[in-house]
Amino acid sequence: MPTLSLRELENEARKCLDHAIFDYLAGGADDEVTLRANEAAFRNIGLLPRVLSGVGRPRLSLTLLGSHISMPVLIAPTAFHRIAHPDGERATARAAAAEATILILSMASTVPVEEVASEMRSGTEALNLNLWCQLYLQPDLQFTEAIVRRFEAAGCSALVVTVDSPVFGRRERDLRNGFEDLPPGLCCENLRQAGGVRAIAFSPEFSWRHIDWLRRVTSLKIVLKGILHPADAELAVSHGADAVIVSNHGGRQLDTVPATIDLLPAIVDAIGGRIPVLMDGGIRRGTDVVKALALGASAVGLGRPVLWGLAVGGEAGVRQVLEMLRSEVDRALTLCGCSSASDISRDLLRPRVVEERCVLSS
Repeated sequence: MPTLSLRELENEARKCLDHAIFDYLAGGADDEVTLRANEAAFRNIGLLPRVLSGVGRPRLSLTLLGSHISMPVLIAPTAFHRIAHPDGERATARAAAAEATILILSMASTVPVEEVASEMRSGTEALNLNLWCQLYLQPDLQFTEAIVRRFEAAGCSALVVTVDSPVFGRRERDLRNGFEDLPPGLCCENLRQAGGVRAIAFSPEFSWRHIDWLRRVTSLKIVLKGILHPADAELAVSHGADAVIVSNHGGRQLDTVPATIDLLPAIVDAIGGRIPVLMDGGIRRGTDVVKALALGASAVGLGRPVLWGLAVGGEAGVRQVLEMLRSEVDRALTLCGCSSASDISRDLLRPRVVEERCVLSS
């Protein structure tokens, strides 16, 4: 029987992955309130379509920070792809290139950035390499700059700086399962130096002055991932960010943070169109993508479902995830009477919370 949805694909991934590894990929911080909220919040938003619009099939392609992509769905940064499949980030890179979308490579990739870039180049005839690289600023700024130079040399066009991790979140599934280290033979290849592989270091001392420092040492586009407060969105613009990603780290850092889709409108309003706003967290259907676009996101990032596809089918599994979501977005936009991803506004949405509460109380 064919897999018909991302949720069905999750179940298939659960069957083929070791329990501790599946929990590592699936889990969140503490009581996982935010983890559950990210998906549930989309169900509280309804779509109100227009009919007889005569616009034909929608156009999904767009240009984002110079990257030309086929749909408003990116591959969000997730670590350790080789724990899901032996080809790891190589397979993910080939799938991203084949589907003409952006891969945001994690700094904690189990395949070095040079190999990932090579796989993407071999898998596409496009002139631009749709490779962005995620970065945790390290207390050793000289080491941080060395990583940046390595990303630049590989052909990365944007740095996605994760700003929501002054310390590491407490993930009780991993503690319960004893999942503390990567399996033998795997490591964070982008942190490899002549003397060995460094561990990722977190620091509560990082501040906006470190973003200013990064802006001085690189000409790459800088995207700040983990912006949740409108005041921080304003600061991101004033400190030279080229885009922001509304993200709560997939519910893996501070628990009880609201769902990202609920926080998105205030960030969009604070940015006021000056730079693109992206979001991730809880995307499981094409209708979720449409709702995010209607609330002002330029595109969305897809995290866990990519790993489910990778676990089940390697490159083909990741392509299946992207193609499945592409088809759902196309169908949802068509049914809503929209000619393109940019032809969406908030009047397409209606809250469903009041209606559901009435049903429950009757």
